[in-house]
Amino acid sequence: MPEFRLTQISDTHLGRRFPGLIANFQAVSEHINADRPDLVINTGDVSFDGPTSRDDVEFAKGLHDALPVACRYIPGNHDIGDNPTAIGPAPKPPVTEAHRQQFCEIMGEDHWSFEAAGWYFIGLNTLVMNSVLAFEAEQFDWLSQEVARVNGKPIALFVHKPLFLNRPDDPETPETSIRYVPQPARARLIEMFAPVDLRLIASGHVHQRRDFTFRHTRHVWAPSAGFKINDQRQDRIAIKETGLVEYRFRPDSLEVRHVRAAGQADIDIEEILAQMGGED
Repeated sequence: MPEFRLTQISDTHLGRRFPGLIANFQAVSEHINADRPDLVINTGDVSFDGPTSRDDVEFAKGLHDALPVACRYIPGNHDIGDNPTAIGPAPKPPVTEAHRQQFCEIMGEDHWSFEAAGWYFIGLNTLVMNSVLAFEAEQFDWLSQEVARVNGKPIALFVHKPLFLNRPDDPETPETSIRYVPQPARARLIEMFAPVDLRLIASGHVHQRRDFTFRHTRHVWAPSAGFKINDQRQDRIAIKETGLVEYRFRPDSLEVRHVRAAGQADIDIEEILAQMGGED
């Protein structure tokens, strides 16, 4: 395959009770239907609240199944719970094996790999990192085997949380510790990828569109497909808007296109919270 076209969506936060988020997903669906990429990857927070509502996950899967192209998924904290950090408060809710299994049962594999257009693609479940769940060690063992068989190909890594803000050794703070892959798992990931050509890390979670390169790795933060978070609730790092990201992979080359689907609205989180009765 000389070219592989991939569309990344993220943080769709789907649930039957949120018509605005459903409308934004339908706008994205129409865009994908017109563009027809080879694959769609949702990089997490597929559902609005998987740990308390299995129906949210099932509803999200039904909407994705209606897309005209194949999809792969990795879970976010709204799908399976969040991972603990060294300095932040305990996550609410914490990641559990039961919720991970629920995600896999409904959505499919929560970690995966494949090859296309001379590239090696890896998707990881970062929410189990630092969790001490048995699957955390299993996934690291699996990743070690995957990295060993890359055979010189450039790697595109898809995760829910960005690895870091600007540098791998960025200090963690209580306010930002849940935003990135936490230490010490972050350092272990970076060490595992050090011997290979990690060319792209694509993530979501932060609800801000960002694109930067650190050393030889391009870091692409997909915005939420569903809603944005205002500056009063979250510090502004990059661009706050709804949208998606399109990629063209060719042997040893990569093109990234930041786009919005026609009709996608910049719904603010306050509107979502109002529908929930003001809960944060």
